[in-house]
Amino acid sequence: MRLAVLGGTFNPLHIGHCMLAETVVKELHYDKVLFVPSFIPPHKQMNGTVLPCQRFEMVDAFCKSVSGGGDTVFSADDSELRREGVSYTYDTVLSVIEKYGSMLTGKPALVMGQESAEQFYKWHRADEIARLTDLVIARRHPDNNGVDVSRFENRPVGLYTVDFYEGSLKLFSYPHIMLDNPLLPVSSTEIRSRIATGKAFRYLVPEAVFQYIKEHKLYGMKDEQ
Repeated sequence: MRLAVLGGTFNPLHIGHCMLAETVVKELHYDKVLFVPSFIPPHKQMNGTVLPCQRFEMVDAFCKSVSGGGDTVFSADDSELRREGVSYTYDTVLSVIEKYGSMLTGKPALVMGQESAEQFYKWHRADEIARLTDLVIARRHPDNNGVDVSRFENRPVGLYTVDFYEGSLKLFSYPHIMLDNPLLPVSSTEIRSRIATGKAFRYLVPEAVFQYIKEHKLYGMKDEQ
């Protein structure tokens, strides 16, 4: 089995994440994509009050809606939530290899956005991650899309810079695959902003995620939305 790992806060999961996972499966020929929601991301202070378990449940609801409850190419993995504390990708990679080792064909892939790749050298045990995985870099569309998202942005932590910028990847020296994924003009930051300000957002997220947000009134969602 060729396995790819797609980590993130998924706050919330949106159609861009889903399309990225589909592109990895269809164009790079991976058999399964593991969505791994972080507990506490090491590189940013998250905006909002949504619980880690709720972010996981949204991802899990999407994966199960695609599979109809059976086996699927998309699965939600709760290893970072179970570990708690700061979610280091190195620990997650070790966990994935331990769990799926006998079933893996080659190394697992680690999928990251270009903004993460630009700062990959700052990651905890980056050299080890690069040795243990095949790195896949996805293009990413900027966050704002003409919408004021300043109140809903995440704050960088420590040595990390802003959550998104158009980096050149000149600092990325590791072997990798550059994925020619569609650039969808959507981000979790913008979705949080849209929900909180009463704007349309329904079709920017999978239906299962929309229903979860609606049921739990996340991100300040109002009944009329």
